Amino acid sequence: MPQAIKKHAEERMEKAIAALKRDLATLRAGRATPAILDRVQAEYYGTPTPVNQLGSITTPDSRTLVIQPWDKSALAAIEKAILKSDVGLTPANDGTIIRLVVPPLTEERRADLVKSTKKFGEEAKVAIRNIRRDANDDIKKLEKSEISEDESRRHQEDVQKLTDRFVAEVDKILAAKEKEIMEV
Repeated sequence: MPQAIKKHAEERMEKAIAALKRDLATLRAGRATPAILDRVQAEYYGTPTPVNQLGSITTPDSRTLVIQPWDKSALAAIEKAILKSDVGLTPANDGTIIRLVVPPLTEERRADLVKSTKKFGEEAKVAIRNIRRDANDDIKKLEKSEISEDESRRHQEDVQKLTDRFVAEVDKILAAKEKEIMEV
């Protein structure tokens, strides 16, 4: 039973890492990538819809994103959603497509992105620690009926080692993203 608790905790921690990677992909690091628009939602027929579901997003070059909506009536909604989002890009609408030019990052913008990166990292660490707490609570419940106090302590140490491993992975991911952002 404690093995199942640890396995479940590990799976949840892996999901926290995957969520961190997804969040970090939405931060622009000076080059155009469709992942920048993953969190942008446009009001389409009264329903918030992700922009990447309203049209095709391509990158003709390293500094430009082109959004070609499948329905021309969605063009204005997409443009409005991008303007309201925190992406920091200004859309250029030519009637059939929307162009987003990704400007080179200034030093100030790079520092802001690093702060955002650290915020995402801290959220991931908090999630991992919450998972640790839940697993330890489940192990302590087993201590009352199925396992001894020594076994409980040993399993809690295993959960702590697991937590330390995933926190170190978060730090490694953050360092790589920070290096990518600060690259000129």
